[in-house]
Amino acid sequence: MQSEASLKIAIVDDSAVRAAILEEGLREAGHRHVIRVEGTENLLERIYAIDPDVILIDLENPSRDVLEQMFRVSRAVKRPIAMFVDQSDSASIAAAVDAGVSSYIVDGLKKDRIKHILDISISRFNAFSRISTELEQTKSALTERKVIDRAKGILMKRKGLSEDQAYALLRTSAQNEKKKIAEIAQSIITAAELLK
Repeated sequence: MQSEASLKIAIVDDSAVRAAILEEGLREAGHRHVIRVEGTENLLERIYAIDPDVILIDLENPSRDVLEQMFRVSRAVKRPIAMFVDQSDSASIAAAVDAGVSSYIVDGLKKDRIKHILDISISRFNAFSRISTELEQTKSALTERKVIDRAKGILMKRKGLSEDQAYALLRTSAQNEKKKIAEIAQSIITAAELLK
């Protein structure tokens, strides 16, 4: 993420008064690149066009439809999002968390809190992104491990090799082909399926 002052921040708010509070708090915190988005029509497309680093959404009294649209934006844009609402219930809070909203602030729109909320939103988003990336890498490694184990089993059965010998054959083939071991393993599995 960029330096704080160069962050591009989008404010989604229909209320000029409430948006002004957010903008003033951001400018006092040193943020100069603040863009206000009015209305929710074609919101996702407009957010994509702006391509902000952070999104602040201010909803005075959101309806379920408006909340759901904001949650769709949150799921789609993969950016830190702080959502300010005046009223909420546990279902809306749970939906916000599921949608990836970094900070969900109920009745807390105060100019002097904006910088801290922004910092927390960015930190929580980055932490969640790291965890998501690690989870995906772990799932991928587990999937590769299963493919390799299956290919070793095929080689052991068909060629009468030990497990170590089967793995050594996979590794040597991968080095010779300049491919990953999992790719060679998948080729063996595919060939074995075809030869059944």
